[in-house]
Amino acid sequence: MIDAKTLAGRFPGDFTFGVATAAFQIEGAGKADGRKPSIWDAFCNMPGRVYNRDNGDVACDHYNRLEQDLDLIKDMGVEAYRFSIAWPRIIPEGAGPVNEAGLDFYDRLVDGCKARGIKTFATLYHWDLPLLLAGDGGWTARSTAYAFQRYAKTVMTRLGDRLDRVATFNEPWCIVWLSHLYGIHAPGERNMQAALHAMHYMNLAHGLGVEAIRSEAPNVPVGLVLNAASIIPGSDSPADLDALERAHQFHNGAFFDPVFKGEYPKEFIEALGDRMPLIEDGDLKLISQKLDWWGLNYYTPERVVDDAERKGDFPWTVKAPPASDVKTDIGWEIYAPGLKLLVEDLYRRYDLPECYITENGACDNSGVVGGEVDDTMRLDYLGDHLDVVADLIKDGYPMRGYFAWSLMDNFEWAEGYRMRFGLVHVDYETQLRTMKKSGKWYCELAAEFPKGNHTRSA
Repeated sequence: MIDAKTLAGRFPGDFTFGVATAAFQIEGAGKADGRKPSIWDAFCNMPGRVYNRDNGDVACDHYNRLEQDLDLIKDMGVEAYRFSIAWPRIIPEGAGPVNEAGLDFYDRLVDGCKARGIKTFATLYHWDLPLLLAGDGGWTARSTAYAFQRYAKTVMTRLGDRLDRVATFNEPWCIVWLSHLYGIHAPGERNMQAALHAMHYMNLAHGLGVEAIRSEAPNVPVGLVLNAASIIPGSDSPADLDALERAHQFHNGAFFDPVFKGEYPKEFIEALGDRMPLIEDGDLKLISQKLDWWGLNYYTPERVVDDAERKGDFPWTVKAPPASDVKTDIGWEIYAPGLKLLVEDLYRRYDLPECYITENGACDNSGVVGGEVDDTMRLDYLGDHLDVVADLIKDGYPMRGYFAWSLMDNFEWAEGYRMRFGLVHVDYETQLRTMKKSGKWYCELAAEFPKGNHTRSA
């Protein structure tokens, strides 16, 4: 176990430590105060989509336990809370009337954070698309990008005076590939052409959202949260190195290139361009507006080898076996150096602004025994990855903050409630919160962090 005091001393005084959640995963109250269904409400009700047919109807009951949960964050001693705003609460039909009761809830959330001295990092979209927009094609329809623009403007008009940072989207990779190509997340589509349409229209929505945010709240730094893949070749052979590059274009370039270069990767377009939607004049200029910051979500590396037989579709790679059997309880390889390799590679490829690690954590399903949760694996995971972040700062990379995923156990999408990522254990029957060993260590780290006593070396 890494000593919290020693680790805390490696970070500059203006570094931000926080915790993160997402609306659908914790709020519950799915039919309260005017909220209408999202695509995830529908997905949960389809047999075979979500483990045990679990749903977000109650989740962690955060909607009704807001004050208690904000007190919990304050008691942890962290500086910031990253949360998402539920589009179906704000504009329940996606493009219809604004629901004032939904805005009122986030007023209370933001004001509650401010009253407790907690910085607010809001994400406008964390996968809960209003269900009625699916009738127009959801993210495969260009009209959804403009519906998002209106939603972003509505939120920022109301909350923009009190937000410290805002992100347009969380994890485009999941919105596009996991949801429209692999069918694992809502809406469960499995079609490359649909995925490519979703990719461009979500990228367009990001650009329109940036415009909307800056028009309503020009002083709020705006960014985008990406779960970039740390791609590691199975060997140093030319074929596997070429596979690495194709995998980068597919997993990362499809989202980084339009945002940070104003174009889609050449090889990507050559392989898939005939299935792309029309890219209209001005689209890429909108998408590539300069950002104030970006967020990186990292959990595990992606190891690949070349698919010599070219089965399936681009990028023609095959997953390589992990380097070791050390895995989290969801089966993901633990490899902290992958985070360093990824950040170095992305800053080599792109002109990126300052970075926050907006999600990092481990699924450790240790339960409550005698009132305690001994999740040593998660604690070690957090310590090892924070050690890497400190190394990156030492090397001159503009790492500005770290958000542990997650504040508390919650609805883990297609895995339902069987996978636990929280620093705080949630008993879903009683809603009792129990701070885990990892959570207590993170509190100690926050307490030992010498705010304002360090100068940045970057």
